[in-house]
Amino acid sequence: MKQMQSFIFWSLMAFMVFSVTSCGGDDSETPEWKWDDGVPNADKPRFIWIDAAANFPDFANSKENILRDLTLAKDAGFTGVVVDVRPTTGDVLFQTNVENQVSWLGAWLPGGYTKIERTATWDYLQAFIDAGHSLGLEVYAGVNTFSGGNTTSIGSEGMLFRNSARKEWATSLLTGNGIVNTLDQNTSGAKFFNPVNEDVQNYLCDMLADLASYENLDGIILDRGRFDGIDSDFSNYTRTKFENYLGHPVTNFPDDVMTPGTAVGSLPNPQPIYLKKWLEFRAKVIHDFMEKARNKVKAVNPEIQFGVYVGGWYGSYYGVGVNWASPRYNVSSSYSLWATSEYKNYGYADQMDIIIIGAYAAPTRILGSTEWTVQGFCSLAADKIKGDALVIGGPDVGNGDWATSSNDITGQAIIQSVDAAMSACDGYFLFDMIHLKQKSQWDYVKDGIDAAISE
Repeated sequence: MKQMQSFIFWSLMAFMVFSVTSCGGDDSETPEWKWDDGVPNADKPRFIWIDAAANFPDFANSKENILRDLTLAKDAGFTGVVVDVRPTTGDVLFQTNVENQVSWLGAWLPGGYTKIERTATWDYLQAFIDAGHSLGLEVYAGVNTFSGGNTTSIGSEGMLFRNSARKEWATSLLTGNGIVNTLDQNTSGAKFFNPVNEDVQNYLCDMLADLASYENLDGIILDRGRFDGIDSDFSNYTRTKFENYLGHPVTNFPDDVMTPGTAVGSLPNPQPIYLKKWLEFRAKVIHDFMEKARNKVKAVNPEIQFGVYVGGWYGSYYGVGVNWASPRYNVSSSYSLWATSEYKNYGYADQMDIIIIGAYAAPTRILGSTEWTVQGFCSLAADKIKGDALVIGGPDVGNGDWATSSNDITGQAIIQSVDAAMSACDGYFLFDMIHLKQKSQWDYVKDGIDAAISE
């Protein structure tokens, strides 16, 4: 076993209980591992996310800036970082022959949204690994999984725009004007792949295998490991796969599975005849991909940690085709409006070592027991994941009400969020480093962490 100067490794040795049972199974199975109820906050991981585009002005061409800001993270009390190495363009910031290196990203500067070019030739990910490990930080690679391109005011970039032969890899959306390939829409934002497409899955797994080959990388976290939205994917390819799943044709497609204009968090009324089976099928697609990706990664490096980032709003996450709960969590007992009795079978928590929960509540809603509070998001997630994976949750401190509230309000909310999350799950997570830098809020995080770990 390789030597790891890492928090999670030694914590797992001290506090996790291993089982000889296989992943997946029925309610009688013992979880592969779970945290001991007595784990003190001081021994729980504390991660900060580093978005590629937002932080590109500082990090694209400067190892010195990387070390400088990771030192700030270490001094604030974080134990690890998740560095985004496959942004929404789908190009990469690590060594692989599968995809192009990032040449530029757009970022907000005082003068407006600006193209930031990367002229450096050194390995971006390796620079974070070297700097992070020199400080005693764990380094995880974040991957925007099913994104293959991005369109902004300064242009479009990514494989889907460079390779017209891959257009069929892009998702087809159900719109009021019919089924439309996302590349044919004149809209900004990430351009998603169709997760059902097996060529897409194999392409991504090959890329993840290259990422897993980094000798000293502590882990891989998949972001956007999902469908684009509830309006995705309605291609003929996916229709055929769904009909194979059902065992018979769907004559009236897509009307018998989804109504155009359906928004996430709402459902058509009356429901189309195959709606629930469609949602079940989509959850199976993502579950099976996660299993395939995990196996690919672990075959390269069995010691590397494998995990995902997901939003904590489980009650509407069916809209993106994801069941991040344990397969032992009976979804239909709480969400019978959209979940079949088989939906629980496609919970993928048992495929994960780590699940990062975006507990993205407002700064005035830190404490509580329900969704849309930081504490509630974390505690509800832990209950659904049932010890199958390490649960690390926390806030986005720069968007929504966090962006418009005063520095004092958001600062105090950051302090409070640390203990709120760590008392409810297995660790703390903060998105994103750029927000702390822009508002000089590192001291608030340090105060919150110091208070939480002193308990």
